[in-house]
Amino acid sequence: MEDRIETICNDSVIQHGKLNDRIYLIKLGKEDISVILATLREIIRENNYTKIFCKVPEWAAPFFFADGYLTEAIIPNFYSKKEAAFFVAKYMDSDRLMNLEKGSLGSLGELLKTSKKREELPKIPAFKVGFLGNEDVEQITDVYKKVFKTYPFPIHKPGYILKTMKENVRYFGVKKKEKLVAISSAEIDFEGKNAEMTDFATLPDFRGLKLGQYLLARMEKEMKTLEIATLYTIARLQSIPMNKVFLKYQYQYGGTLVRNTNISGNIESMNVYYKYI
Repeated sequence: MEDRIETICNDSVIQHGKLNDRIYLIKLGKEDISVILATLREIIRENNYTKIFCKVPEWAAPFFFADGYLTEAIIPNFYSKKEAAFFVAKYMDSDRLMNLEKGSLGSLGELLKTSKKREELPKIPAFKVGFLGNEDVEQITDVYKKVFKTYPFPIHKPGYILKTMKENVRYFGVKKKEKLVAISSAEIDFEGKNAEMTDFATLPDFRGLKLGQYLLARMEKEMKTLEIATLYTIARLQSIPMNKVFLKYQYQYGGTLVRNTNISGNIESMNVYYKYI
């Protein structure tokens, strides 16, 4: 079972399917505002999904509010460090909205109250941190298969990884003796000057070594050279250690996407964080 990505209307892009049981409007085409809401309603009726989730520029948000959407997160100055991005949602099933992981939210609240200080990372001579290329694709998919039972995008497939490498995704990794042990990626919007820091995965035997922090530091350095202005991530609410990593690196909390993403076998809530560089 795999969700699909397709272009609708004139230039809008969605991901939808039963895996996440939702529509995700990834990109709103500038000329599609007059037809996008009716199109999303039609897709929902045809497939009986329980959620519509949309990332839209600030100017478009009132149209979605008028159609019954709720704001779940906001990133100010997202597009070219000028216009905000609104993450809005509509629920077709009240159970999906109400079944929030309250215990994890309490832990997040405590985490947000504490001071966050970025620590100096020691050198790790046994490991190599850097770019990943075509020659690493098999290892990349092997790591993802071992870490994630399910994932919202088909990162378990070599063809998908190769396709995204040719488009707008840069992959980073940590290797020990040429064995890939940790991965992350940056999905870059060059026009909007923003990048999603995502797809972090570390093999079980190498957890606790702060490899995610080494990857994030390397990714941020690269994004600066590409003149990217805004960084963001969508992190699992239940993964408090990953939330800590972004808070230590001075990312700001932007909101929580309720029961949004099928990852590791369950539909989980996700936290949005952002940072300007």
